[in-house]
Amino acid sequence: MPLPPGWAWTRLGDLGNYINGRGFKKTEWSKTGRPIIRIQNLTGSGTSFNHYAGDLDAQHTVHSGDLLVSWAATLGVYIWRGQEAALNQHIFKVEPFINRSFLRHLIDYKIRELMSATHGSGMVHVTRSAFDELTVALPSLAEQHRIVEALEGHLSHLDIAVDGVANVKRRIRPLTDAFVSRITLGLPISINSRTAPSRDSRRLLAGLSSKRFDYELLPDLPHGWHWRRALDICDSISSGSTPKAHLMHPGSGDIPFLKVYNITQDGRIDFTNKPTYVDVETHENQLKRSRVRPGDVLTNIVGPPLGKTAVVPKQHSEWNINQAIVAFRAGPEIHPGWLALTLRSRFILEMLQRTAKATAGQFNVALSTCRELPLPVPPVTTQIELVAQADELLAMNERLTAQVASLSMRSQHLRQALLSHAFTGRLVPQDPTDEPASVLLDRIRAEREAQSGSKAGKARRAPRRPRKAAAADASPPPPPAATSDPATT
Repeated sequence: MPLPPGWAWTRLGDLGNYINGRGFKKTEWSKTGRPIIRIQNLTGSGTSFNHYAGDLDAQHTVHSGDLLVSWAATLGVYIWRGQEAALNQHIFKVEPFINRSFLRHLIDYKIRELMSATHGSGMVHVTRSAFDELTVALPSLAEQHRIVEALEGHLSHLDIAVDGVANVKRRIRPLTDAFVSRITLGLPISINSRTAPSRDSRRLLAGLSSKRFDYELLPDLPHGWHWRRALDICDSISSGSTPKAHLMHPGSGDIPFLKVYNITQDGRIDFTNKPTYVDVETHENQLKRSRVRPGDVLTNIVGPPLGKTAVVPKQHSEWNINQAIVAFRAGPEIHPGWLALTLRSRFILEMLQRTAKATAGQFNVALSTCRELPLPVPPVTTQIELVAQADELLAMNERLTAQVASLSMRSQHLRQALLSHAFTGRLVPQDPTDEPASVLLDRIRAEREAQSGSKAGKARRAPRRPRKAAAADASPPPPPAATSDPATT
């Protein structure tokens, strides 16, 4: 693109000194000393720190206000606001040769180009050469200050709006969970609601025992509601099965085969996500016990997360499920919509989670546990009314979630547009009296060459001679040869 007046092309590596962090061994970790900054401490995905109590050179020491760039796993630009710390590998500490804030926003703007240059199949990373050689447009130093002032003014307003959207997003799921739990336990969902709890609600569980649940500790339900075991109100409760790989067909086939990722967090079946099919013969023979039909309620028993629940839709007359899913077929005393709602309830879900066995970070709930699970059951007419209310409020929740997602996407586009205007000379006007960026780059280059020359001179300093040689050199030199030519230097 044509450069604005006074701007110049350069490389990202010419605009600062980028110092990579140090690799700390586990044997060097300590409970005291400087915290070791890792990438997760910058991104917010991890809040705990390892510490280093040994001596640390200045280049690997980070102070509050230092500019850091993570160049592996998650690419990003950050300002450190903590105490004096140690810098871990895969993070650059940046010593800018230009305006610090301008360079921070410039790298942030160039993150997408850096991402396209990443390498690695596991933890992706940017090579140092790709980072240094990235071409950037540089304005004068005075314009850098003007750009930063204008850009940060716009971004501060945008950040306030983004924080507000993020706060709404954080509150949606807890509010939904609280609403579902209250409605399924018969608790009031408005100030004017009135319910009369009844101690008689556990009567139908009297004399029944369970190794996993204490039925006597279940809370009271409204009058006319009863706690019932799932096996007593469902016609069947069965888990799925997974055939051999060659019997599953991605993309197309006879019978749709559901996996946990096909059940969404908001209670739907999404078969557009990596659809898999099995043939009719496999469905009717090897997978006979895991067949499901429209109206069956599915929930996953392997997580995290647990509690993904949905009603099988009418798209197909029969479906099949894998071994991580349990199918509940409602009997005449319970409506499928109410059964799905109770299985999404935080109260019911927490009871299931307390029985789950954890192996290598994975939770597994037994099929027998699902059969003994106590569920709140009001009269069928009440179930239908409450399901209708829940559907209306959950639909409103989905619309709000969609609006939040749209606002988040718009804010990202707006941020990128602001950065684009800033670094293409369209955010603030150019001043013809500014010192051109080419002069600034020449000065940076001269200072770097002077520094490298000074270091090279120290490196070339002659070593000390042995004592015997020094003593021999101490004798007077021989007289010069008689010649009219000047001595050779």
